[in-house]
Amino acid sequence: MKHDLRVIKTQESLRHALLELLKKKPLEDISVAELCRLAQINRGTFYSHYKDVHEVFKRYLEVIVDDFRRAYEEPYLKTSFNIEKMSADMIQIFHHVKKYQSFYQIVFDRQIPMMYYYLLFDTVRSFIQESLEQSKLVPDSKVHIDYLISYQSNAILGLLMEWHRQDYQSSAEELNEQLIMILSLNSPFRAGRG
Repeated sequence: MKHDLRVIKTQESLRHALLELLKKKPLEDISVAELCRLAQINRGTFYSHYKDVHEVFKRYLEVIVDDFRRAYEEPYLKTSFNIEKMSADMIQIFHHVKKYQSFYQIVFDRQIPMMYYYLLFDTVRSFIQESLEQSKLVPDSKVHIDYLISYQSNAILGLLMEWHRQDYQSSAEELNEQLIMILSLNSPFRAGRG
């Protein structure tokens, strides 16, 4: 499907302006007028694409979530969920974060409300739950599955948060290597466990 270049540019301008405004104030406090002013588009154009500021955020989040899902699932699909077969070059999560770094800088900023973190947490948690169901891996029967999924979700987000705290100085490739080493330590998702 071919996309109109003007529509793409409008969406990009609005996303960029929204991210700039989110650095300064919560989503609820951003008006259509100030978003349009910063994006340098008129309100008529805005309303031909969106009903309000929340819809701009929601659609942008959908784009990010779709890309995150693809990045998360790729190495598991390539290895049939066997992490022992996973190599660092298969991991795409850190490349995804680099691509959407402006968004993640807001999510992990200490001054920003935790609601964005929880939104991301719930998203990652759903990926892990779906992947676990798809993989047919059975964790140790003594481990409550909801706690395990939440633990794994926070482990991923913890790595991303630490990368943010270090101002994204390490390359995505370095983090891929780190993740492989961490996973090889003692993962409850390793084949042959349970």
